[in-house]
Amino acid sequence: MMVLKYCEDGNLRNFYLNNFDNIKLRRLSNIADGLLSVHNAEKVHKDLHSGNILYSGIMHISDLGMCQPANNKDKKEGVYGVLPYMAPEILRGYQYTKAADIYSFGIVMNEYLSEEIPFNDIPHDHILAIKICKGLRPKISEDIPKFLVDLIIKCWDAKAENRPSAKELYQILSKWHEEYMKFNNNEIHSQMREYNREISEKSLKNRSNENKSESIKTHPQAIYTSRLLNFKNLPEPVNSSDLSSFQVNSDDAPSVPENIISECFDVQFSELDLNEINQDNLNDES
Repeated sequence: MMVLKYCEDGNLRNFYLNNFDNIKLRRLSNIADGLLSVHNAEKVHKDLHSGNILYSGIMHISDLGMCQPANNKDKKEGVYGVLPYMAPEILRGYQYTKAADIYSFGIVMNEYLSEEIPFNDIPHDHILAIKICKGLRPKISEDIPKFLVDLIIKCWDAKAENRPSAKELYQILSKWHEEYMKFNNNEIHSQMREYNREISEKSLKNRSNENKSESIKTHPQAIYTSRLLNFKNLPEPVNSSDLSSFQVNSDDAPSVPENIISECFDVQFSELDLNEINQDNLNDES
């Protein structure tokens, strides 16, 4: 028998549908930290989605039943998972890698920030798998700050080698959370403050009408539990030529310098720095 802590707030999807949350950068860094722990153990999760991330004060990555060594080369017919969160190369039957977990993280990140369930209005079938390989990705809300949009798009790049590592994700999200908490009207704080205002207004509107989780209409063939998928003749993964159209920013939206992503990825954190970030997260929670 295994006795585990009960997460009273349920999974990530239940949490964002039923709560207003203004510290999403910190929670995303928590998730990235959990994924980093998996990857540091030379494992891959293989089934990362919003139903497997639980909340109880902090975010916990759960359901490691399919977690395997990163160098596992066993060939199996078909793959298990939840289609909207699966990297295109995995749908084509390629070996599962750490980069495939990063793709899943990008889908989760967009879902959490957009507060929209990916591809919930269409069947999760062979046609969707083909479209994902051809570059289709979930819609990005126009409310999400551009610096986060850029990171999401990096995570779900069709080429696995272009995706950031879990360590880079954790470092950059922790750095952005630190910038946000300075309250000095820097670009990060300004954009996140505007984002939180928009999300708060939408949340209040939804609550004045009905429970958001009860109002969502999901296609009967949209399946969010892990299952065996065995698609044939999928095209080689490519990025869509119109990725920029996923989000249409208004002309007066605050902007972030184009090099902010690369600057943050270039930052090298020492073990002391990482320990301090971890301690800051714990202090924030308390």
